[in-house]
Amino acid sequence: MRVFCASIATETNTFSPLRTDFSDFAQSFYAAPGDHPETPTLCSAVFPALRKRAQQGEVTLIEGTATWAEPGGLVNARTWSRLRDEVLAQLRAALPLDAVVLGLHGAMIADGCVDCEGALIEAVREIVGPNVRIGVTFDPHSHLSARRVDNADIITVFKEFPHTDFVETGEACVDLTLRAARGEIAPVLSVFDVRMIDVLPTSRAPMRGFVDKMMALEEDGTALSVSAIHGFMAGDSPDLGAKIIVVSDGDKPAGDALARDLGMELFSFRGTTKPEFLAVEDALAQARDAKTGPVVIADVWDNPGGGVAGDSTILLRTAIEMNMTSMALGTIWDPMAVRLCHAAGEGTVLDLRFGGKTSAFAGAPIDATVTVVKTASNAVQSFGASVVPLGDCAVIRVGDIEVVLNSNRSQAFSPDLFTNLGIDITTRKVLVVKSTNHFHGAFASVAAEILYAAVSGPYPNDPTRTDYTRLTRPLWPIVEAPFDLETA
Repeated sequence: MRVFCASIATETNTFSPLRTDFSDFAQSFYAAPGDHPETPTLCSAVFPALRKRAQQGEVTLIEGTATWAEPGGLVNARTWSRLRDEVLAQLRAALPLDAVVLGLHGAMIADGCVDCEGALIEAVREIVGPNVRIGVTFDPHSHLSARRVDNADIITVFKEFPHTDFVETGEACVDLTLRAARGEIAPVLSVFDVRMIDVLPTSRAPMRGFVDKMMALEEDGTALSVSAIHGFMAGDSPDLGAKIIVVSDGDKPAGDALARDLGMELFSFRGTTKPEFLAVEDALAQARDAKTGPVVIADVWDNPGGGVAGDSTILLRTAIEMNMTSMALGTIWDPMAVRLCHAAGEGTVLDLRFGGKTSAFAGAPIDATVTVVKTASNAVQSFGASVVPLGDCAVIRVGDIEVVLNSNRSQAFSPDLFTNLGIDITTRKVLVVKSTNHFHGAFASVAAEILYAAVSGPYPNDPTRTDYTRLTRPLWPIVEAPFDLETA
């Protein structure tokens, strides 16, 4: 059995002041055919999964390009064209094939192409024909279009947020796609539009129980696969919003019914899923007054994983004004400040301007006399089995606050963001991370308490106030009762 795999992935915040080009992919992760590392990345877990099958003699694997850009703004047209054409040329050269497996994100939007993943899957289908099985993995923070559903045979989506199951999702996609290619199953996709957009962390109720239910339905054979698309509220897409995907074994009526039942259950959770979001002053005061630490504070809206710069200074400036002590913050994206710190060297005291460079909504740059505590080249953090590059980094001390400056944008995933740079988190009372919820899995075991601070900035976090130009369907909370409108 001949199988081709490839991965083009990023998450596009169409409201971000940033722009994305090929250098962002090259800087974050780019592997030419055959060069994918043994460890998976968030959207390329299908590569190691297929390599295992190839090593067992089950398939002949032809690898294409695998690349990922840290979430950012609109992808320019030449970058999208280059990556699409590169993979499609590799696909044509790999023919004939029995199956194609693609590791995608699902929220990539380019200048001139609103549905990049849909266009790619459709082009793959046109090349391989109707009899080759196509399997795709998506991040739940994506936009599920009919174009994708019409051209794929298998779609699996990370169930967890934080996405701790990306490896299992890739393996499930590979397994189902190969079974379909061998004729062992006859996959049929059923999709239900939930007509809502919300923040749906699965580390807490009610989403925790919903994920457990989806897994149980797979385990007992009710469906081959069950997935929930959460949607990505920072992407101006006509397919914005939550959807349920059920893959049944040749039984579309049953799949449709199950998708609808699960979709209406998910809709019933609207407005109840988010953790308590605190004002920045309240979060800092609560952490300062806690009896034990470390207390972790998530700066949820200055999250590079949502496509913003991650250089907001608002929370840090407030902490300085409140005379916070025993605190570490990671990260502030500022390549120029990192370069100045590397030039100055560890132990140097200097006047430094840092942060606040990319948006009028992220606070002004901070001017302070700082001590360069640590410099590091090509620093990394971990996200499960994946290695996430931070680029050159510097740790600076402002008063009794240590700040990690990085040159590769990345949200916080793991405590080793700090410990790899010499910060002993066990001696810090407060840890501030820039992430919405992906930090939770790794930090929960070391945190005395986890708080979420909502600082408005360049991430559009209130759909009722966001200027979506492509959305034509009614969605909660923009519309209070979208299903009533549908039947009116």
